[in-house]
Amino acid sequence: MKLSDDLLKKFNEQITLELEASLVYRQLAIEADEQDLTGMAAWLRHQADEEIVHANKFIDHVVDRDNHAEIGAIRAPEVMRGLSPLAIFEASLAHEVKVSNAIRDLYRETEAAGDLDSRPLLNWFVDEQIEEEATVSEIVGRIKLIGHDGAGLLRLDAELGSRSVGTTEAD
Repeated sequence: MKLSDDLLKKFNEQITLELEASLVYRQLAIEADEQDLTGMAAWLRHQADEEIVHANKFIDHVVDRDNHAEIGAIRAPEVMRGLSPLAIFEASLAHEVKVSNAIRDLYRETEAAGDLDSRPLLNWFVDEQIEEEATVSEIVGRIKLIGHDGAGLLRLDAELGSRSVGTTEAD
């Protein structure tokens, strides 16, 4: 079933937002790297790659339904230089919340339009965003617990750097 023009526009906006999220994570990784927090930088780069996977899932859905996926204008990330590790992950959490809200809005739009074919994809994304927000929120909480303890921060950095590397292609 082909998407309506309105739903196609919404899906294309979500594709653009996912790619924008990838750039936000890349910029946050740069900020961590500049502080020699290479584990955090690697974790953030992995998140950036994951956002591309998410965009690809939306692109595949649009194309599989005989529509034209289109990337809109992507704004440069608005990330200040010299952010603390806490501020880096708070910015990450804020962006995840933004993406979650956009997915919920897209879900509501598809439901209102009676588009049952989008439900499996959007259910997956709702679950994924719950996990993403919880993970980043946990990191924020741990950084707050660490406070100004350099050794604790370096332990967390090492832990985040041990995350396995994936691919930008959907599973």
